[in-house]
Amino acid sequence: MGAKVTGVDISEKGIHTAQELNKKCETDATFVVSDIYDLPNHLDQQFDIVFTSYGTIGWLPDVNKWAVIVNQFLKKGGRFVFAEFHPVVWMFDDNFDKIAYRYFNSGAILETEVGTYADKNAAIKQSYVMWNHSLSEVVNNLIKNGFEINSLNEYDYSPYDCFQNTIEFEPKKYR
Repeated sequence: MGAKVTGVDISEKGIHTAQELNKKCETDATFVVSDIYDLPNHLDQQFDIVFTSYGTIGWLPDVNKWAVIVNQFLKKGGRFVFAEFHPVVWMFDDNFDKIAYRYFNSGAILETEVGTYADKNAAIKQSYVMWNHSLSEVVNNLIKNGFEINSLNEYDYSPYDCFQNTIEFEPKKYR
């Protein structure tokens, strides 16, 4: 539709897949492999819209540093769109059987899982580190870095079947 898009991800495999889709769709997107905190060393542009998608900030220990970087890449008068799972989700264990973690960021959470969020049956066992960030931690860091919050919506479902034991109760809505 004419937009010039730049995508960023830490995963080389993810970027490779995006580049293949870009070719198939005959679009003109650019992709950068980078840790978000290191992005200023790999990209020197500003954008009308910056979008952060589901499941991103839990991998980041420092939400303020993230907000600084988002602000750096956003043109004056631009729009930041942020879609993220509600932080209450990250309080539960992987099976959603019990509350296992604090709502507030109290340090790194170390976990091991079999499979991936994209393929729950994948023959992969992986360990990872993540952090819980409360709504106030995220929103206050955005405000502190000059963002004006025009709307804040919460939803009681996931648009993806990426958690254990979810049920699709409407098309593309999982609880």
